[in-house]
Amino acid sequence: MPDGTVLVTGGAGFIGSHAVLALRDAGYSVVVIDDLSNGVREAVPDDVPLIVADIADSGAVREVIGAHGVQAILHFAGSVRVEESVADPLKYYRNNTAASRTLIATALDAGIRRFVFSSTAAVYGIPETSPVDEKAPTVPINPYGWSKLMTERMLEDTVAAGCAMRVAILRYFNVAGADPAGRAGQRTPNATHLIKVASEVAVGKRPAITIFGTDYPTPDGTCVRDYIHVSDLADAHVAVLEGLQQEGARLLRFNCGYGRGYSVREVLAAVERANGAPLEIREGPRRAGDPPALVSDAGAIRKALGWQPRLDDLDRIVTDALRWERHLAGLSRVAEGSPAGD
Repeated sequence: MPDGTVLVTGGAGFIGSHAVLALRDAGYSVVVIDDLSNGVREAVPDDVPLIVADIADSGAVREVIGAHGVQAILHFAGSVRVEESVADPLKYYRNNTAASRTLIATALDAGIRRFVFSSTAAVYGIPETSPVDEKAPTVPINPYGWSKLMTERMLEDTVAAGCAMRVAILRYFNVAGADPAGRAGQRTPNATHLIKVASEVAVGKRPAITIFGTDYPTPDGTCVRDYIHVSDLADAHVAVLEGLQQEGARLLRFNCGYGRGYSVREVLAAVERANGAPLEIREGPRRAGDPPALVSDAGAIRKALGWQPRLDDLDRIVTDALRWERHLAGLSRVAEGSPAGD
């Protein structure tokens, strides 16, 4: 465990808020910076300081680092919608790339020892092989992927230049689910993630869900993705933060997934099982920037750090996501034996 406090940027968002919980569960002191453009104040525990600021405001970030004795940063802040990045690429190069450059420079100037970056499997584009490991070519097919890859390159070059800061880059596959204890979940307004949208349909928040593309070269014609439970991903961040303390660990790069793909139709079937009722499903054209299939080879993080997922099950991911959605909708129907607080 590092000395000092861990700063979580974007800690009021979906993944960041779960990382805050995992860090606190592991005994870390935490402070959050979030501009609340996507995150919500309620996602941050009452006893965790929340500073509403932009990570591109180096003065504000420096002040937080000094006031809270920050020694490590987990960087989640940024924009994450693939289709939006295609329509408004400059927003993504500003929020994800330029803002990250400012944050990295601020961290270096402040003497931050460890920096963990939230990247994405979108950096692989359309992989030539499946599953895809960390050595695969990185050729993004959308601005979102490019904006993240550019930040990866900045970090790699900074480490190569001999900085004292140790860096980890985590490439997420599809993140879903909610905290099993009911403390957090996805609150993003107008979300586009499949399991979140399907859960909203299940509780009546949306009338239907659309499958974007049914003619992909996959077994059932719909896109195939590797889904990881958000709480497992949060635990991976704690493992990586601790891994950066190992001798010789200057730059780590890991895929975060389960190594198993599910099609859109398979995921919707899982939501229907958890819901106990069918969903209203519609079919539409492909979305720009969507690869047909994206499945991880995530063996490296397990081998290097001993990280083992606890929630590697699609039905569990869907059940936790749906339970959270019912909670948000005021429709919580806690089954006997469910964890307290659901």
